Amino acid sequence: FVLLGVPGMESLHAWLAGPVCLLYMAALAGNALLLGLVAADKTLRAPMYQLLGLLAAADLVLATSTVPKALAVLWGLSAEISFTACLTQLFVAHVAFIAESSVLLAMAVDRYVAICQPLRYGALLTQRVVGIVAVAAVTRGACVMAPPVALLQRLPYCGQRELPHTYCEHMGVARLACGDTRPNVWYGLATTLLSPVLDLGLIATSYAFILRAVCRLPSHGARCKALGTCGAHASVITLFYTPALFSFLAHRFGRHTVPSHIHILLANLYVVVPPALNPVVYGVRTQQIAQRLRNLL
Repeated sequence: FVLLGVPGMESLHAWLAGPVCLLYMAALAGNALLLGLVAADKTLRAPMYQLLGLLAAADLVLATSTVPKALAVLWGLSAEISFTACLTQLFVAHVAFIAESSVLLAMAVDRYVAICQPLRYGALLTQRVVGIVAVAAVTRGACVMAPPVALLQRLPYCGQRELPHTYCEHMGVARLACGDTRPNVWYGLATTLLSPVLDLGLIATSYAFILRAVCRLPSHGARCKALGTCGAHASVITLFYTPALFSFLAHRFGRHTVPSHIHILLANLYVVVPPALNPVVYGVRTQQIAQRLRNLL
């Protein structure tokens, strides 16, 4: 296949590559630093910080599986990608996305237990549970993404090679086929509903219980402290889901209403902006991590 980048904005490709490259470098540096802190600092062994380490790892995989090829396309260095490499890229990127969504759900459950069941927190959330979350998140992503890859492999391709994108995406590849792509369309929609949308609904439910518990706290200071522990997580959820869901839905339902360059730009945003900003959000909003960063610097 030949990746076209952002059709209609070819003259701006080099200018678009600059911010994407800077965000990618920030994502690499921030998440690697955060992951190193969680792994090396014995005071950051609580489940909350271990889950944050999993989030950083998912961010690194999500950004690294897509952004380097996108930069090569935007800089005019390499636009071609083999069919096998294309399927591998979309599989890894989507598995990382689903795994990150699963980790965000686990973090919401962590905050729910910490605020609503504080006396049982140590018994319910242990390092073993965090390990189970890590394995379950990756396994879930792999199980969800194996069928669409198989569906793409079975489709006949009749010579159309140009893919209007900066990296390979499930429905973008399916539209290059000359066979029946309805199974891909319906499975892609089901994947969106049963993965990020389901996770987002469960996260919203956990926050409803958290807000109800916070409102019952007797003192204003206790309420502020409880909400403060959820502030960083809520910010990350907004950064992660908003551009991703808009991109997914626009790709399936808004092809004739949302300009293609808007969709492609949003698709690039959700693989690089959350990974770049998540370490900043947690570094600023989480007191223990902010203190460790100050000590390190």
